[in-house]
Amino acid sequence: MEHKIDPRSIALPQASAMISAISSCVHCGFCLPTCPTYQVLEEEMDSPRGRIVLMRGVLEGSLEVSDATPYLDRCLGCLGCVTACPSGVQYGELITGFRAFASRKQHHGLATRLLDRLIHETLPYPNRFRWAMRLARAFLPLRALFPRPLRVMLDLVPQHLPSQDRIPQYNPAEGKSRGKVGLLVGCVQQVLAPEINASTIRVLSANGFDVIVPSGQSCCGALGMHTGNLEAAQHLAARNFSLFPEGLDAIITNAAGCGSCIGEYGLLYRGTAREEAASKFAAQVKDLTEFLHLHELVPMSSPGENLRVAMHDACHLTHAQGIHSAPRALIRQIPGLKLVDVPDGEICCGSAGTYNLQQPEIAAELGAKKARAIAALGVDIVVMGNIGCMVQIRKYLDQLAPGRKIQVMHTSELLALGYPR
Repeated sequence: MEHKIDPRSIALPQASAMISAISSCVHCGFCLPTCPTYQVLEEEMDSPRGRIVLMRGVLEGSLEVSDATPYLDRCLGCLGCVTACPSGVQYGELITGFRAFASRKQHHGLATRLLDRLIHETLPYPNRFRWAMRLARAFLPLRALFPRPLRVMLDLVPQHLPSQDRIPQYNPAEGKSRGKVGLLVGCVQQVLAPEINASTIRVLSANGFDVIVPSGQSCCGALGMHTGNLEAAQHLAARNFSLFPEGLDAIITNAAGCGSCIGEYGLLYRGTAREEAASKFAAQVKDLTEFLHLHELVPMSSPGENLRVAMHDACHLTHAQGIHSAPRALIRQIPGLKLVDVPDGEICCGSAGTYNLQQPEIAAELGAKKARAIAALGVDIVVMGNIGCMVQIRKYLDQLAPGRKIQVMHTSELLALGYPR
């Protein structure tokens, strides 16, 4: 796509990547069927190629930021368009950089600023988030009195918070050690689903890996990165760089959103003093299923006969990281299971980080559609590799069929069933 963009006007280290993405787009339209917001809204400007045109207009100076941001704010950042694009347009590098550019140019209303502040000051900090959940549960009976953005947040508060077990910093392998890995424990996941980290350690240990879990870990920076606050993302993420010891075979992540964010560290830290450290750290990080798929698994026992399991692909795993076959290959090694795919599995469930807080109507339509597709399969379990997807899909499955219980599980939890203690 031709343009008249002056890189100096962007004033970001990501400028060249942004311009390259715009230049690569040939406006072919292959991205349209894979774009969740285009499916829902059927509006050209709510499609990837339409958004690229809008971003080009802003960067050229022919369009005001405020005219483009409503359409860009509705982008989930699911990167389904990247998978579908025959021209190799790196849309993720463009939208991440543009949101940082736009954040310096626009001014939101008070309600939006308060919601953003609340999200950024709680979600990346597990202790704060845990207390916020407890406080929110106390206010649930008064939900109708709150402004709409806060009502949306209250609707996602779970009825019960799981107890928090302290994770040992050293978790030895069972039997002869095959290697040593580190584990990123995540933020929200620690509060809402601590069993994911426990099952991850269980599977790794059962397969002969010592697991190191350094204390003092911080957020990977995904929240700031995907909302345009690159400085906050850099500050948070850098705390992890020196925590993990030398000599690890890999640093494991079990959250697709974290893995995707870390994969973009080269872009996030470009031109900074931490660029080398960030790139080194990112090169060590592997998704749990990606890592396990490289090693022959210890044979698993059957958790039950004739169990039907649906595989939901988290966008930031399959589109952003290109990990699609690994989790399926691992699950097929569990005896007694029949694995099926969710129809239109490449379409986002509507979670997308904080999207279901900031764009609740679109998120609800996507979540309900995903739940209907899963329920129609007649499965016992639906499995996925991201905590955000789990919260979203569980909510809409419960609304769709409250009397029928389809278990929503993380891939690590399903694999751990094959390794009973």
